[in-house]
Amino acid sequence: MVTAAMPSYYDILGVTRDDDEKGIRQAYRKLARQWHPDVNPGDGEAEAKFKQINEAYEVLSDPENRVKYDKYGDDWKHADELDKARASQGRGDFTYWFSGSPDFDGQMGGFSGGGFDDIFSGFHRGRSRPQRLQYAVEVTLEEAFRGTTRVVDVPILSGEGSKRIEVKIPAGVGEGSTVRVPVGDGKETEVRLNIRLKEHSRFRRTGADLYTEVEVPALDAVLGGEAAVPTLTKRVALTIPPETQNGQTFRLAGQGMPRLNRPESKGDLHVTVKVALPKGLTDEERRLFEEIKESLDSRRQPV
Repeated sequence: MVTAAMPSYYDILGVTRDDDEKGIRQAYRKLARQWHPDVNPGDGEAEAKFKQINEAYEVLSDPENRVKYDKYGDDWKHADELDKARASQGRGDFTYWFSGSPDFDGQMGGFSGGGFDDIFSGFHRGRSRPQRLQYAVEVTLEEAFRGTTRVVDVPILSGEGSKRIEVKIPAGVGEGSTVRVPVGDGKETEVRLNIRLKEHSRFRRTGADLYTEVEVPALDAVLGGEAAVPTLTKRVALTIPPETQNGQTFRLAGQGMPRLNRPESKGDLHVTVKVALPKGLTDEERRLFEEIKESLDSRRQPV
């Protein structure tokens, strides 16, 4: 079973854990302008994204809450109770839960739901909990798009040694997703893979949406044309309208990432145009550009 009710707050804002308060604030302002309901009237998806953006910013912009979120992920609101439980039970009570994960605090940032209940369910009911083995797993964007597998070594509780199992990672996982796999009857051992998304050279991901840039010749931007835009599976044609401005963004619906647990539904690909100016002009080409400049200058209103 995979639990990922929503992308991590860092994913929502398109920032990393290393970004400072200024970076988070800048990312928030940019996204808030883009998805504000006043800019997208009647767009239910935009309204939902705007709410997610505000929720993420409220937590990450507060230093104290950000520390709790980095430590406990979606359970950050229960940080005080979790800290008290750890203090009262000692670190040994958590050994099995987080064994296999070399960085306790770092991995908790991606823990997705259930932690609070898992810790206290055994206390309330007086029964032992299964051994939970956590592993940090890095996947590429391509692997997250199509789904992949990982092989992990699971210690055998009843004897010495370990056994190798293959864990399926479904399409649509993102930073902070958790893949949970019971081993055997699930009463003794459960494997949890904490997903970390490897940075991509071309695409930036926010939720199910992807963001990229495409270079467009200046004349195509002025007169109109077509640009070939790579996706994770193929190239698609993007129509460039006449007088397209540098930095203008176009949305290609359904060309983004599959949504977790709903792989048939995909996000969008947002393509930002980078206008490429010509180089190595001939004398004739320069003369033609000068004529265009003179024509445009003559049309400008005097200051």
